[in-house]
Amino acid sequence: MMIQIKITSDIIKRAKKKAASVGNLQGSITGSLSNVVGAIGEVIVKDYVGGTDANNKDYDLIVGNKRVDVKTKRCNTTPSPNYDCSVSAHGSKQDCDSYVFVRILTDHSKAWILGEISKQTFYTKATRYKVGDVDPSNGFVFKADCYNLAIQELEQVNG
Repeated sequence: MMIQIKITSDIIKRAKKKAASVGNLQGSITGSLSNVVGAIGEVIVKDYVGGTDANNKDYDLIVGNKRVDVKTKRCNTTPSPNYDCSVSAHGSKQDCDSYVFVRILTDHSKAWILGEISKQTFYTKATRYKVGDVDPSNGFVFKADCYNLAIQELEQVNG
């Protein structure tokens, strides 16, 4: 079950401060444009599940004894369970325990915490695509090598 979150001005303010301290994200498919979007995802997940900021290249949060990397994508509509979550091939090298996936409306009004999956299970279930491949489900041409898995394959994130 996806968790819908209203993005407040406080969340955006904290995310902008966080993004400014990060610099360009290594392995980001869309470059520095994504810094604030990614930071919004991290702030939302931290607010929902607790944990502490890790701020390193391998994971974003420590929740209990888990090292969690938050993967955030922009979207134009409410996500559907059959939509894919993606991790760039570069991201597969990250030393984390699990991924939490987030979608954010392009106008930054709403976000959805889509779910969580262990890194090991993600790569067991995901489909790998190479740059230039075409996603048969929607015609999307991949701009980078990545792994995709449907939202419905994720586990519920507990707050």
